[in-house]
Amino acid sequence: MSGRRFKRILLKLSGEAAMGDQSFGIDPATVARVAGEVKAAKDAGFELCLVIGGGNIFRGMAGAAKGMDRTAADYMGMLATVMNALAMQDALEQLGVETRVQSALVMNQVCEPVILRRAKRHLEKGRVVIFAAGVGAPYFTTDSGAALRAAEMKCDALFKGTSVDGVYNADPKKDANAVRYDQVGFDRVLADNLKVMDAAAVAVCRENNIPIVVFNIREEGNLARVLAGEGVSTMVGG
Repeated sequence: MSGRRFKRILLKLSGEAAMGDQSFGIDPATVARVAGEVKAAKDAGFELCLVIGGGNIFRGMAGAAKGMDRTAADYMGMLATVMNALAMQDALEQLGVETRVQSALVMNQVCEPVILRRAKRHLEKGRVVIFAAGVGAPYFTTDSGAALRAAEMKCDALFKGTSVDGVYNADPKKDANAVRYDQVGFDRVLADNLKVMDAAAVAVCRENNIPIVVFNIREEGNLARVLAGEGVSTMVGG
């Protein structure tokens, strides 16, 4: 797999990628490291959009499972993604990378609303755009938000940074015999419920022919390697 044929990338990060070795919250050192990797990718010529989950602060589905109203819990989760987006914006701008946060929930004091023409113009001017608050509605994950933004922004690929180095036929953290795929089709992912992203997100990528590249963001320098086609990852597509 080579990332060199890609120009415009949407990078989807889990909220856990912002908390480092902590059990919750935002670890500034970890955010700064990831920001450095984003800067390196931008300096290499890639146009970058980001979507960051909120699970390090609050996960809507977990709140609903404990008796909260699902709608209220999901909105709380969206607010958590805004907090992570602002933390990443700060880290990137400390590195000299112009960054704009656009939120699907309107909060003009801290970020722009999602305006796609403006977002595309930001990319053309060499800025990084971070999309926050998912799709702005409950019952949708940040994976779905990432797939939607990737389609709207005409991204060449969606790169999903996780804590594992690709897609496996079973959970590699629980099954020592799990086998990693180098490439796997959208239909196989959906049919076998391979947990790459939620089904709605995979379907959006399939319908818009946007490949998904799954890699380990916790390994320092791995984003650059995967973008150069040298790192370990799984390509989902076809």
